[in-house]
Amino acid sequence: MRIIAMDQEPALCFHQISEDLLQFIEESPTAFHAVASCAKLLQEHGYQRLAECAHWELQKGGRYFVTRNGSSIVAFRVPQVNYSGYRLFCSHTDSPTFKVKEEPELEADQKYTKLNVEKYGGMLMAPWFDRPLSLAGRVQIAVSDGIEQRLIRIDRDLLLIPSLAIHMNREANDGFHYNAQTDLCPVFGDKLAKGTFRSLIAHEAGVEEGQILGMDLFLYNRQRGTFLGGAEEFIGSPRLDDLQCLYGSLRGFLDADENGGNGFPVFCGFDNEETGSVSRQGAGSTFLRDILMRVNAALGRTEEEYHRLVAGSFLISADNAHAVHPNHPEKADPVNRPQMNHGIVIKYNANQKYTTDAKSAAVLQVLMSRADIPYQIFTNRSDMAGGSTLGNISNTQVSLQAVDIGLPQLAMHSPYEMAGVKDTAYLVRLAQAFYSADMEVTDEVIRI
Repeated sequence: MRIIAMDQEPALCFHQISEDLLQFIEESPTAFHAVASCAKLLQEHGYQRLAECAHWELQKGGRYFVTRNGSSIVAFRVPQVNYSGYRLFCSHTDSPTFKVKEEPELEADQKYTKLNVEKYGGMLMAPWFDRPLSLAGRVQIAVSDGIEQRLIRIDRDLLLIPSLAIHMNREANDGFHYNAQTDLCPVFGDKLAKGTFRSLIAHEAGVEEGQILGMDLFLYNRQRGTFLGGAEEFIGSPRLDDLQCLYGSLRGFLDADENGGNGFPVFCGFDNEETGSVSRQGAGSTFLRDILMRVNAALGRTEEEYHRLVAGSFLISADNAHAVHPNHPEKADPVNRPQMNHGIVIKYNANQKYTTDAKSAAVLQVLMSRADIPYQIFTNRSDMAGGSTLGNISNTQVSLQAVDIGLPQLAMHSPYEMAGVKDTAYLVRLAQAFYSADMEVTDEVIRI
């Protein structure tokens, strides 16, 4: 990763960071690969992997990261001086897609072999038709001394979910209802392909077919990210939600002034946000709490000191936000109307789907004002329900003052999404400012 100073020529900065983001996404077709990409960047910057099942010896100035399930990650730096609380920036590693079922091969009309798949997360189904797809994920392998996990990514156009021709479905353009079991199974091959799925996966993993004990495999869109617009002011890519925030916050974490600020910097990427965060590696699990409590103990601090630190901590939850749709502006709130390339979005919801309140928003606004970062406001229309995200879910395990933000995008939960070329750079700058700031934020006091 090439570090681009934020005071360089803005157009160069925006374009270069977007190129880096698109390359990160290209290397991260699943949550497992996204975490592997994060781990690679962290190790290149001197971070040491810790195992949850091992004893931890932490040093002042040390750089560390921990993964769980290979699909969630927490990284942190131990400050050289005393600190007043944790400074956490979290996003998620997963995106809506299709997961391959355990018995994947389906015969169709004695002529084709299809893959048996099921929906993962709340997706737009129609855009998955008629585009080149492939498979990626992890495989559990039997080896001489036990079981070994391997990531695989079939790097070629392998599958297609074909539309039914308009001649056979005259309702296709009139709100046709798709059935995930009957309409969305991808074609894998002709009838001769029957029985070849496991051999293909074994070949990709470099093992014998009989060594495969389990698979967590997902479809991924083969289309690469690119620049769009008359002045290349937009980007189009798979998995912008939420790898755009994951990458931007990680880059800001790595670029931040390690000698600045009075906080304990923590970067988080959680899996399974798209399905409710209720897994052992999701934001609703004990993962974050376990890490923070173990860090506290390893540094010789008491349980009371841990609770005092948590009370003085602050969390930024970053998950992409809805920009006003140019073809459906009526779907947005009458006043709060985010646009791509116009800055970071602060998200509010009266029913606590987002953690933002007047206090946490004020903290964020001060940080962004001082760092010259534009920002916008998002609320749902009052007659439309919105989704929840990481902030309020992670607060069920570690009670933190928090704010929910995102980067504005279109086509959310499509296999190919659209965002602004400037906004990733704004998030990088925010993460740098946040991790480098002197802050005191308690129920009684706000000082920045």
